[in-house]
Amino acid sequence: MPPPLSVDPNALSFGELEGLLSDDLGTALQVFRRSAKHILTQAAQQRPALTPSKLLVNSCDAALSHTGGGAEFFLRWFSPHRVCGKGFLTGYYEVEVEARRCEAPGFRTPVLSRPVDLVTLNDTPMIAADGAALTSARRRPDGGLEPFSERREIEDEASGRYGPPLAYVRDRVELFLMQVQGSARLRFGDGSTAALTYDGRNGHPYTSIGRLLIARGLVPQAEMTLETLKQTLRELGQEPGEAGRLLMQENKSYVFFRIDDSPERGGGPIGGQGCALTPLRSIAVDRGLWCYGLPFFISGTIPWESGAPSRFARLMIAQDTGSAILGAARADLYFGSGATAGRLAGGVRHEADFVVLLPRGAEGS
Repeated sequence: MPPPLSVDPNALSFGELEGLLSDDLGTALQVFRRSAKHILTQAAQQRPALTPSKLLVNSCDAALSHTGGGAEFFLRWFSPHRVCGKGFLTGYYEVEVEARRCEAPGFRTPVLSRPVDLVTLNDTPMIAADGAALTSARRRPDGGLEPFSERREIEDEASGRYGPPLAYVRDRVELFLMQVQGSARLRFGDGSTAALTYDGRNGHPYTSIGRLLIARGLVPQAEMTLETLKQTLRELGQEPGEAGRLLMQENKSYVFFRIDDSPERGGGPIGGQGCALTPLRSIAVDRGLWCYGLPFFISGTIPWESGAPSRFARLMIAQDTGSAILGAARADLYFGSGATAGRLAGGVRHEADFVVLLPRGAEGS
């Protein structure tokens, strides 16, 4: 369960949550059931989070046999509690990228698969010389562990040491955005496609390049969008030693992918829990504070339907995580795939109210 300071122990009434009962809770229940199946079968997680409580497991079991409506289910099995702290919401999406299977003119940036010597440290991070907690390491030939290469080192090393690239994309900015989003759909010149799924990272801390651009006066905060970020990085240059490439390398984190043709991936990109994400129903949360499968009612005024802010009040399910998603009242809202989803997701950096639905009895356990 969440740390005590993260949640107000006094339960709210469902009637206090403006917009919850008018939400499509039947759809929210369908999304919750997707998480419930993974919890009940103890399916492997892409990025392990806190262990679900027995009470949440019980509610998952009930969800799979429930024959009534969504409102009936959530009101019966959960109790709403306000999440402490100022809530902050961002958005993310599945990138669709033009690519080639082999290196070709205009497509020279490799998409790398997971290295065989990469070890994920789920429970005991390695502490680097600079004090950073590293969540992955490299296995040495003698069996010991050492910090894995940073982004700059990986880009400067021969890509062949990581095995054959999965594909090639146009430039490092395109790859960088794929890594930030954690998944992608590749479109090849012959019309075929391939879905990429997150398959580990080098374990170094994530740094927001958008924030660096703003802090250094390169982009006004009011003008920062996804397209502005991409355009600015390209104008600054991507060749060795050029400012755009050096700036991206200040984010030491580097993500590896795998080609994923599984039936689950056919339903959407795979989140940290290991199940497919649902647009405007799945969120990424801090996996060090929350378990997957928890429902959150998030409300606020954000530009989620168009460029203009409007009322948002939806029951979301925690099914993903992210290196930049830190704190109890912090979430990343999944918008879907493609350019429109990307434009909307890139415009969300807004305060919001967070209420977590804890399985009944959890507040006293």
